[in-house]
Amino acid sequence: MKKKKEKRVREVYEPKKGLTGQGDDYHIYTMNGKEKVTAFLLGMAGTFVVVYLFFKSMLLGLAAGIAVGILIQKYYALHLCEKRKNTLLMQFRDMLEALTSSYSSGKNTNGAFSDAYGDMIQIYGENADIVQELKIILMGINSNINIETMLADFADRSELNDIKSFADVFEVSVKQGGNIKDIISATRDIINDKIEIEMEIGTLLSGNKNELNIMMIMPLIIIVSMEGLGSEMTVTGNSPLNILIKIVALGMFAAAYVLGKKITTIKV
Repeated sequence: MKKKKEKRVREVYEPKKGLTGQGDDYHIYTMNGKEKVTAFLLGMAGTFVVVYLFFKSMLLGLAAGIAVGILIQKYYALHLCEKRKNTLLMQFRDMLEALTSSYSSGKNTNGAFSDAYGDMIQIYGENADIVQELKIILMGINSNINIETMLADFADRSELNDIKSFADVFEVSVKQGGNIKDIISATRDIINDKIEIEMEIGTLLSGNKNELNIMMIMPLIIIVSMEGLGSEMTVTGNSPLNILIKIVALGMFAAAYVLGKKITTIKV
């Protein structure tokens, strides 16, 4: 029973590799040194400013900043992972456009994917994710692996519903002899419509997101302004009661920001 459990854990958490052993697992993001430093500096600088304004202690601000700079690495990696997936989806849409053009010119499936590979290199460069995935697919073709199997593997690693849907429909069309050109064209149109809807929603919510960010900065600006004017309304000193009040205030700001981010984040 224990061995089965350990096996299940490895299947969930170990990175998935493509059938050629070269495909990336897109739900795991490994930051490079530059990205780690960027995340650390952003977390440290922001935390230091907030803690110093509230508690007037450089030592406490520095300690809190270092702690947050280390803890924020995970969340920054998740942000970069999501950004990579969104970029991959846009590249996948362009790949479908290239496939549609190749099929329209009379190419067979192998030739269409080969042409799409060349087109994606011209658009995105050799290091782009979609280029690497097409390279893996072409390697699979040369190794007598079915394209539908390679697409299913790509969809499994990307964890993107649009790619998974395309892989499933492509497999069915190959087995049942459907019109692959029409299927790819229809999939491209669906993805285009989805992306346009997401962009429209993003435009509608951009104002609210900006307001949320401004509201989070305003308390800090108010504190600086009131202290500059010598206002007696500010909570000064680091008595136990004052520290408790400041901690509660910071907790409320953090909770409001998290809640605001959830409200202004809509996935289609």
